[in-house]
Amino acid sequence: MPVLARAAEPLTFRFDDDGAIPNNPKLPLLIYRGAIDLAGTPDPEEVIETTFARHGWGEMWRNGISDYVHYHSMIHEALGIARGRAQVRFGGAQGRVLDVAAGDVVVLPAGIGHQCLWAAPELSVVGAYPKSGKYDLCRGSKAEHA
Repeated sequence: MPVLARAAEPLTFRFDDDGAIPNNPKLPLLIYRGAIDLAGTPDPEEVIETTFARHGWGEMWRNGISDYVHYHSMIHEALGIARGRAQVRFGGAQGRVLDVAAGDVVVLPAGIGHQCLWAAPELSVVGAYPKSGKYDLCRGSKAEHA
Protein backbone atom coordinates (compact mmCIF):
# COMPACT_ATOMS: atom_id res chain seq x y z
CA MET A 1 0.00 0.00 0.00
CA PRO A 2 1.47 3.42 -0.92
CA VAL A 3 2.44 5.61 1.93
CA LEU A 4 2.42 9.35 2.22
CA ALA A 5 5.99 10.36 2.98
CA ARG A 6 4.91 12.78 5.67
CA ALA A 7 2.00 14.94 6.65
CA ALA A 8 3.59 18.08 5.28
CA GLU A 9 2.07 21.50 5.08
CA PRO A 10 1.81 22.51 1.44
CA LEU A 11 3.45 25.51 -0.13
CA THR A 12 0.65 27.82 -1.25
CA PHE A 13 0.66 30.33 -4.08
CA ARG A 14 -2.00 32.76 -5.25
CA PHE A 15 -2.01 34.38 -8.68
CA ASP A 16 -3.94 37.37 -9.98
CA ASP A 17 -5.94 37.30 -13.18
CA ASP A 18 -3.50 38.51 -15.85
CA GLY A 19 -6.09 39.21 -18.54
CA ALA A 20 -5.40 35.92 -20.36
CA ILE A 21 -5.22 33.41 -17.52
CA PRO A 22 -7.94 33.90 -14.90
CA ASN A 23 -6.22 31.86 -12.18
CA ASN A 24 -8.44 31.25 -9.17
CA PRO A 25 -9.50 34.11 -6.92
CA LYS A 26 -10.56 31.81 -4.07
CA LEU A 27 -8.29 28.76 -4.04
CA PRO A 28 -4.47 28.70 -4.02
CA LEU A 29 -2.11 26.41 -5.90
CA LEU A 30 -0.78 23.78 -3.46
CA ILE A 31 2.57 22.02 -3.72
CA TYR A 32 3.32 19.16 -1.35
CA ARG A 33 7.07 18.52 -1.47
CA GLY A 34 8.04 14.85 -1.19
CA ALA A 35 4.45 13.96 -0.36
CA ILE A 36 4.58 10.40 -1.69
CA ASP A 37 7.40 8.06 -0.74
CA LEU A 38 8.63 6.51 -3.99
CA ALA A 39 11.89 5.06 -2.64
CA GLY A 40 12.61 1.58 -3.91
CA THR A 41 9.45 1.18 -5.95
CA PRO A 42 9.81 -0.19 -9.49
CA ASP A 43 6.53 1.47 -10.58
CA PRO A 44 6.19 4.95 -9.05
CA GLU A 45 3.32 5.77 -11.43
CA GLU A 46 1.25 2.95 -9.94
CA VAL A 47 2.06 4.13 -6.41
CA ILE A 48 0.80 7.63 -7.24
CA GLU A 49 -2.31 6.32 -9.02
CA THR A 50 -3.20 4.15 -6.02
CA THR A 51 -2.64 7.07 -3.64
CA PHE A 52 -4.74 9.45 -5.76
CA ALA A 53 -7.58 6.89 -6.03
CA ARG A 54 -7.53 6.36 -2.26
CA HIS A 55 -8.06 10.11 -1.85
CA GLY A 56 -11.00 10.34 -4.27
CA TRP A 57 -9.29 11.42 -7.50
CA GLY A 58 -10.24 9.75 -10.79
CA GLU A 59 -9.80 10.16 -14.57
CA MET A 60 -6.04 9.57 -14.34
CA TRP A 61 -3.43 9.82 -17.08
CA ARG A 62 0.34 9.36 -17.42
CA ASN A 63 2.46 11.78 -19.44
CA GLY A 64 4.46 14.97 -18.92
CA ILE A 65 3.33 18.57 -18.49
CA SER A 66 2.40 20.51 -21.64
CA ASP A 67 4.96 23.02 -22.89
CA TYR A 68 2.32 25.65 -23.62
CA VAL A 69 0.41 27.72 -21.08
CA HIS A 70 -3.05 26.35 -20.42
CA TYR A 71 -5.65 25.93 -17.72
CA HIS A 72 -8.83 24.00 -17.02
CA SER A 73 -11.74 26.33 -16.30
CA MET A 74 -14.25 23.85 -14.93
CA ILE A 75 -12.21 21.23 -13.07
CA HIS A 76 -9.34 20.99 -10.62
CA GLU A 77 -6.24 18.91 -11.43
CA ALA A 78 -3.68 16.99 -9.38
CA LEU A 79 -0.19 16.26 -10.68
CA GLY A 80 1.99 13.61 -9.06
CA ILE A 81 5.62 13.66 -10.16
CA ALA A 82 6.61 9.99 -10.56
CA ARG A 83 10.08 10.33 -12.09
CA GLY A 84 12.53 13.11 -12.86
CA ARG A 85 12.03 16.80 -12.34
CA ALA A 86 10.80 19.86 -14.21
CA GLN A 87 10.54 23.63 -14.09
CA VAL A 88 6.94 24.72 -14.41
CA ARG A 89 5.51 28.22 -14.63
CA PHE A 90 2.27 28.45 -12.69
CA GLY A 91 -0.14 31.38 -12.92
CA GLY A 92 0.46 32.42 -16.55
CA ALA A 93 3.03 34.84 -17.99
CA GLN A 94 3.13 36.88 -14.77
CA GLY A 95 3.20 33.76 -12.60
CA ARG A 96 6.01 31.96 -10.85
CA VAL A 97 8.53 29.35 -12.05
CA LEU A 98 8.86 26.47 -9.61
CA ASP A 99 10.82 23.23 -9.62
CA VAL A 100 8.94 19.97 -9.09
CA ALA A 101 10.57 16.58 -8.51
CA ALA A 102 9.72 12.93 -7.98
CA GLY A 103 7.42 12.49 -4.97
CA ASP A 104 5.94 15.99 -5.19
CA VAL A 105 2.20 16.50 -5.60
CA VAL A 106 0.72 19.68 -7.10
CA VAL A 107 -2.97 20.55 -6.72
CA LEU A 108 -4.18 23.06 -9.30
CA PRO A 109 -7.57 24.65 -8.68
CA ALA A 110 -9.62 25.34 -11.79
CA GLY A 111 -8.37 28.39 -13.69
CA ILE A 112 -4.71 28.29 -12.65
CA GLY A 113 -2.37 28.41 -15.63
CA HIS A 114 0.52 25.99 -15.96
CA GLN A 115 3.29 25.41 -18.50
CA CYS A 116 6.39 23.22 -18.47
CA LEU A 117 9.47 25.29 -19.31
CA TRP A 118 12.03 22.49 -18.90
CA ALA A 119 11.85 18.79 -18.09
CA ALA A 120 14.39 16.06 -17.45
CA PRO A 121 14.20 13.37 -20.15
CA GLU A 122 12.86 10.83 -17.64
CA LEU A 123 10.02 13.07 -16.40
CA SER A 124 6.85 11.08 -15.77
CA VAL A 125 3.73 12.66 -14.33
CA VAL A 126 0.45 11.14 -13.18
CA GLY A 127 -2.43 13.56 -13.57
CA ALA A 128 -5.88 13.20 -12.07
CA TYR A 129 -9.18 15.03 -11.88
CA PRO A 130 -11.99 14.93 -9.33
CA LYS A 131 -14.71 12.40 -10.01
CA SER A 132 -17.13 15.26 -10.69
CA GLY A 133 -16.51 18.22 -12.96
CA LYS A 134 -16.08 18.79 -16.64
CA TYR A 135 -12.68 18.64 -18.34
CA ASP A 136 -11.74 21.42 -20.74
CA LEU A 137 -8.46 22.79 -22.06
CA CYS A 138 -8.14 26.56 -22.29
CA ARG A 139 -5.16 28.42 -23.70
CA GLY A 140 -6.00 31.97 -22.67
CA SER A 141 -8.07 33.35 -25.54
CA LYS A 142 -10.41 36.27 -24.81
CA ALA A 143 -13.45 34.07 -25.41
CA GLU A 144 -12.20 31.39 -22.99
CA HIS A 145 -11.31 33.99 -20.37
CA ALA A 146 -14.80 35.49 -20.48
